[in-house]
Amino acid sequence: MSRSVERVLAALAAAGVTADLREMATETRTAQMAADAVGCALDQIAKSILFQGAGTGRLVLFLTAGGNQVDPDCASALAGERLGRADARIVREVTGFAIGGVSPVGHLTPLPVWMDPRLTEFPLVWAAAGTPRHIFGIAPPVLAAITGARIAAFCAGPSGARAHVK
Repeated sequence: MSRSVERVLAALAAAGVTADLREMATETRTAQMAADAVGCALDQIAKSILFQGAGTGRLVLFLTAGGNQVDPDCASALAGERLGRADARIVREVTGFAIGGVSPVGHLTPLPVWMDPRLTEFPLVWAAAGTPRHIFGIAPPVLAAITGARIAAFCAGPSGARAHVK
């Protein structure tokens, strides 16, 4: 088993969570690939989308339903600074994971986390488990609790209208 997957399992165990970890026969680099592989709705995939603060350089994690996209203006308002996409090198340095397998747990450095309310509409969601072939199933309230995620509207996508921050 890869060290990345072991780190995810260790983080889940430390939080007292037993998750349904699966190694898929095909890659799950995209939300659609993951949904197809596990046999769930696209929005049941919890994408880990990382942005980087323009002023601070810190990374901010947005857990997003598979069919949604992060609205950069809403995300920036939540983070309190202008955000841009983080490059792959910084993502790996801070989280310990490569893009396509970034887990919401087990990061090398703690991150502020925001969660798409669309994910809370399902009894179970699936997230990357550290590699492009590993995913785990978890109840959304448990995912929010163990990541410290704040639930807020920050997405635009087929499952909802353009979000806005009040």
